[in-house]
Amino acid sequence: MSVTGAMILLAVCFFGLILLRFPIAMVLALTSLITAMALEIPLAVIGQRMVQGLNSYALLAIPFFILAGQIMSEGGLALRLINLAQLLVGAIRGGLAMVNCVACMLFGNISGSAAADVSSVGSVMIPMMKRKKYDADYSVAVTSAAAIQGVVMPPSHNMILYALAAGGVSISSLFLAGIIPCLLLLVVLMTTSYIIARKRGYERGEAVKLKDVPRIILDGSMSLLTGVIILGGIFSGWFTATESGAIACVYAFILTFFVYRDIPLSHVKVIFLKTFRTVAMVLFLIAASNAFAWILTYLKIPVMLTELLLSISDNPVIILLILNILLLILGAPLDMAPLILIMTPILYPVVTALGMDPVHFGIVLILNLGIGLITPPVGTVLFVGCAIGKVSIERGTRALIPFFVVMVAVLMVITYVPAISLWLPNMINGGS
Repeated sequence: MSVTGAMILLAVCFFGLILLRFPIAMVLALTSLITAMALEIPLAVIGQRMVQGLNSYALLAIPFFILAGQIMSEGGLALRLINLAQLLVGAIRGGLAMVNCVACMLFGNISGSAAADVSSVGSVMIPMMKRKKYDADYSVAVTSAAAIQGVVMPPSHNMILYALAAGGVSISSLFLAGIIPCLLLLVVLMTTSYIIARKRGYERGEAVKLKDVPRIILDGSMSLLTGVIILGGIFSGWFTATESGAIACVYAFILTFFVYRDIPLSHVKVIFLKTFRTVAMVLFLIAASNAFAWILTYLKIPVMLTELLLSISDNPVIILLILNILLLILGAPLDMAPLILIMTPILYPVVTALGMDPVHFGIVLILNLGIGLITPPVGTVLFVGCAIGKVSIERGTRALIPFFVVMVAVLMVITYVPAISLWLPNMINGGS
């Protein structure tokens, strides 16, 4: 089969299987196998590429991060972080919405997952906001938008996926690069929440009782220490990302089962089963994506796309705008992790040809695809938030529009002001 015919076959298989609602990992694996057979490539090559995709020491960090986040989320961590956020911003008008934003950022510092954010924080905050007379659609919108901080705030396992797909970008640099964009996103979301709260006439939150302050600070600090162990160990050079994740698991286990003791030790089995299911899905997705990326490279699709975009314009501003629009469109129907693994090998040559820093591009890509998690028709985070808040997807989507607009604005600022992402890693790495 000719190269053109193989490209058509690849596109038909890929989009056809998606329309048939196959799991995305199966879509990638089957598309790779069918295209390889059409090109008369030995199927053993595809198998080798899948195995090679998993042959990375850095990948061990993902199971540890997932396990640490699962232990802490099952152990009542979300409520303690919510109490800490309540202490910080709860007394402001519309304070519960701001508490929601801060709590999601703090929880994201441990879980690194938007889905974990919205399910853990949202299960507490959305009912609480509804009891305090906040509109249900607004409560869902705030929680869903704030949960996206989890994909940008380190330690995000999406950053590890990007680092591997990009061919060895520094994980510690990506973690550092995500901190300031996440704080910028937090400020913008809190400001938007405040403006909407004033417009809708929501009341001020209740101030925390003075006698409860020491306990709230202690509980919150002990919970946040999980993230400090992970990030501090990596940034100081004491641990690799994998070693930090393992140590964080031990700390999370001790804190959850022997200090907080919110759940019995017998619950460990449930935690491990949930973790194993998640890790199995992630690893199979990585393996299938590696084979799919190899097929794309074999067909020279990244080179063709680079030449096509540069033929449209050699202005980086225009090219980056096109890429952002493309990713926002793709992020609506497709999930984040597979898109990182699929699009990184395709777009990486384009952005490097423009002289864009790989770390900067990683943050732009991850935030962009994170916004896709709250974009219908397949907005995973939005769906979970609406299920918790018992509102329709239509109502939740309408309430999300102001947050969606400001998040896209933050995305554009981060895209065109590289220093927001690169200042911290350049300062730390330059000084080391």
